[in-house]
Amino acid sequence: MTTIKVFGHISPDTDATCTAIIWAWYLSTHTTNKAEAFVLGSLNKETQFVLSRWGFGEPSLLETVGEGDKVVIVDTNNPQELLAGVEKTDILQIIDHHKLVGGLSTDSPIDMTIRPFASTATVMYDLMGKSVTGEGAELLPENIAGLVLSCILSDTLEFRSPTTTPHDKAVAEKIAARLGVEVSVYAGEMFKAKSDVSDFTDIGLIHIDSKKFEVGDKNIRVSVVETTTPDSILARKDGLVSAIAEVIKQDGDIDDVLFFVIDILKEEATVFTHNDFLRKLVSMSFGVNVPADQDSVVLPGVVSRKKQIVPVLRLG
Repeated sequence: MTTIKVFGHISPDTDATCTAIIWAWYLSTHTTNKAEAFVLGSLNKETQFVLSRWGFGEPSLLETVGEGDKVVIVDTNNPQELLAGVEKTDILQIIDHHKLVGGLSTDSPIDMTIRPFASTATVMYDLMGKSVTGEGAELLPENIAGLVLSCILSDTLEFRSPTTTPHDKAVAEKIAARLGVEVSVYAGEMFKAKSDVSDFTDIGLIHIDSKKFEVGDKNIRVSVVETTTPDSILARKDGLVSAIAEVIKQDGDIDDVLFFVIDILKEEATVFTHNDFLRKLVSMSFGVNVPADQDSVVLPGVVSRKKQIVPVLRLG
C-alpha cells in the first residue's frame, strides 16, 4: 500500500504543520489508508513548542515530490506555496481555509474542502465528524485535540484576529475545557515561544512565515513575523533590509518583499517601506501617507495577512 504524503505550505507555521499531523492520523486510524505527515521547511519556535507540549516529534522534511506520489495538501491551495513537481503527483484531497487561488490541476476529480474559518484545524474538526470528535471533542485523543486547539489559538492570535469566527472560538473552548487548559495561559506560552527569534538569521526571519502573491503585474512575497516583543525585531531593520535584497535575488521570480512585524499585544503591524516601490504599494493599499524618507509605517489594528493585508494590496 502506497503511503499518502500529507503536507502544508512552504514556510510551515503551526496550522500547516499540525494539520498535516492531524489528517495523517485520521487517515491512518479511521480509513483504510496509510498516511504520513511531512513539512516543507524549518519550523518556527511556536510550532516546536506545540509539538513538544503534546508529545509529537517534528515531521520529516519533504524536499521533492513527483510522479507516483499520492498526496493530501492542507492549509493551502496555492501552487506558489508548494514544491515544484506537485502537479505531477496524484493529489487526493485538499483541505484549506484560504481563498481559492487556482493553478493546480488534477487528472481526476478530488475531495476538496475550503471553508471560511480562521484555521484549517477547525475545518478538519468538522470533517472528522461526531464519530471521531464527539459532541465536545471528548473522543479525540488528547494529543490530537491539543494540536487542534493550538492551531486555532495560533491562527486567531488567541481570538484577536478578525479571521476568528464564533465556530473557531467554540471549538477551541470545548477542547480547552476537556483538556483542562486555561486558554490565556497556554496562548501566552505559545506566543512567548513564537517571539523567541534570537537564533534566526535575517534571511530566516524573512522566510519564517512568508507567502507569494500577485499584485497587479507584480509578484510580491508577503512576510509576517508575529511577536510580543516587536522591538527586538525592529532593532534588526538594517540587516533585514539587506536580507530582503538577497531573498529577491534567491527567489528569482518576485519583485519585492513586504515585511510586516505584527505586535500581538498592541494589535498593530509595522511594515517596512525602505524603497519607493514599497512606499507606493503601502500608501495605495492602506491609505496612508508615507514620506520619502520614512522606512517603516505603523498600521493600527492590522494583524491578519489573510483578511487585512493581502485583500487590500493594490498598485493602481
